[in-house]
Amino acid sequence: MVSDRDTTWPPTEIGAAAVERNLKAGEALFHRGDKVARLFEVIDGQVRLSRIDTSGHEILLYVAGPGETIAEASLFSPVYHCDAVASSAATVRAYPKAAVLAAFDKNPKAAQAFTATLARQVMNLRTRIEQRNIRSARERLRHWLHINAGADGRTVVIAGTLKDIAAELGLTHEALYRNLAALERHGEIKRGPGMIVLLRAGKPQGRV
Repeated sequence: MVSDRDTTWPPTEIGAAAVERNLKAGEALFHRGDKVARLFEVIDGQVRLSRIDTSGHEILLYVAGPGETIAEASLFSPVYHCDAVASSAATVRAYPKAAVLAAFDKNPKAAQAFTATLARQVMNLRTRIEQRNIRSARERLRHWLHINAGADGRTVVIAGTLKDIAAELGLTHEALYRNLAALERHGEIKRGPGMIVLLRAGKPQGRV
């Protein structure tokens, strides 16, 4: 019988096999092409996932924060498909691939909980695609600020670096700084240490 506690992620049998690892800023968790041995969950800090294109430029795929898993698709692949590097000092929890897959076979609710996690990440990716389709850099930034506002609808906590945000939005960091300054100058936002506060309640371009 599957108990109620097994409906959460990770289920007991997977959590018992986990180990934690501390990363320094800039330290790699794994590289593209490395053999897949573990699934990772970010406990503290941030880990950026990226690839290098044929011209040598980095393509930022995602920046994972606390509570998010990374390298999920790699569970079904022999090697990782991207690089994972800590954006800041970070702690990750590593779940052995064999234990995760065995739990899916034995515990359908564990598989369901993991599927729900993946579904949320698909929604996040769709939002990022929507952002990239907004041509105006300023409107793209407004969209990002509104969808990342906290429970009060106004405070955006900046956990990583502004360069990470620029890469996520597909902007140069110069363009991001310039547009942040413009929004602040026009009284739309107020910047503080580690946060941005929205001063105007307006709906940005695109669906939020």
